[in-house]
Amino acid sequence: MVLNYIWIAFFVVALVVGFVKLIFFGDAEIFPAMVSNTFDMAKTGFEISLGLTGMLTLWMGLMRIGENGGVIRMFSKLVNPFFSRLFPDLPRNHPAHGSMLMNFAANMLGLDNAATPAGLKAMQELQEVNPKKDTASNPMIMFLVLNASGLTIIPISIMVYRAQLGAADPSDVFIPILLATFFSTIAGLITVSIFQKINLFDKVILTYLGGLSLIIAGIIWYLSSLSKDEIQIVSSVASNVILFSIISFFIINAAIKKINAYEAFIDGAKDGFNIAVKIIPYLIAILVAVGVFRTSGAMDWLVQGIAWLFSLVGIDTAWIEALPTALMKPLSGSGARGMMIETMKTHGADSFVGRVSSVIQGSADTTFYILAVYFGSVGIKHTKYALAAGLIADFVGITAAILLAYLFFA
Repeated sequence: MVLNYIWIAFFVVALVVGFVKLIFFGDAEIFPAMVSNTFDMAKTGFEISLGLTGMLTLWMGLMRIGENGGVIRMFSKLVNPFFSRLFPDLPRNHPAHGSMLMNFAANMLGLDNAATPAGLKAMQELQEVNPKKDTASNPMIMFLVLNASGLTIIPISIMVYRAQLGAADPSDVFIPILLATFFSTIAGLITVSIFQKINLFDKVILTYLGGLSLIIAGIIWYLSSLSKDEIQIVSSVASNVILFSIISFFIINAAIKKINAYEAFIDGAKDGFNIAVKIIPYLIAILVAVGVFRTSGAMDWLVQGIAWLFSLVGIDTAWIEALPTALMKPLSGSGARGMMIETMKTHGADSFVGRVSSVIQGSADTTFYILAVYFGSVGIKHTKYALAAGLIADFVGITAAILLAYLFFA
């Protein structure tokens, strides 16, 4: 219901801004541009869905091999003590535990292509035990918010963009991004736990979170000792070696256990294709709304208004030029990426605002996109507090990104 109101609000605001520009500024091109953008965004949504079709077909097939071979069940047992406390409504050793772990691991390694299919697989499995098929369950909301918080250990894509745009040290945003996305994840975890009355001071939860924190600290220490070129090489190679090793392990394990890996792949791939087709309407709906809002100029006016408010109270506004990236981040991943690149092109990759924009881009994931795609894939219509919790995590991550940029680069 909340998503419905926000979706309508995008169009209403765009309409009002369009009429203001037409009547008071004589901008006769504003409505043709907005109408054209609706068609462009619909086309973009379909093209993204086509890209997802191939990716989902591949990864859902591989996930089925892992499932039939017992690998997913093994992963499930590995995290069961932790997940049984974060997802108390989910049966112990449920297959969704393994799929969620695969999704989180792919996100941490910056492997976007591998994260989405694993996440959609997990959402399917969570739907199987959901008593109200059109309403998001507690485990679904916890999983979606943790996914949307986007904990990323290796932000390889952002470092690549910075290198392409001439940054002297493309990896200088690595630690700020890691810290910002960690704060975002913790904020999302705490928010959902409050709603669901989950005790985060449980010894098992604290042990797992403490272990994760130590691993992150170790990675920071190790990568901080490398040169910028070495960081990019190690990050890229490590991510892809881990990914391909998992794929190979699934297939080899199936062969050892005398499971027909080919037939398992085909069965899973069929599910991937069906999911890709099912999410097309949801994806187009959110992209069209975001595109119209941006094309109308409402985004620019919002940024200018926020800058004016901060200047009134005497707060430094050097970061304001990076605000479009922050505002687009929960709405559109490609839009936020475009804003980041535009900011670095305009002000320089090594400018303060260029670095702020880079850290913001890596601070969280795209909440509206994830909510539309993940919940849309299983027909969830009532999202309850999922959007609010996801946006809180986004806000904390973006705020932390700005403050950390001042700490590291101002």
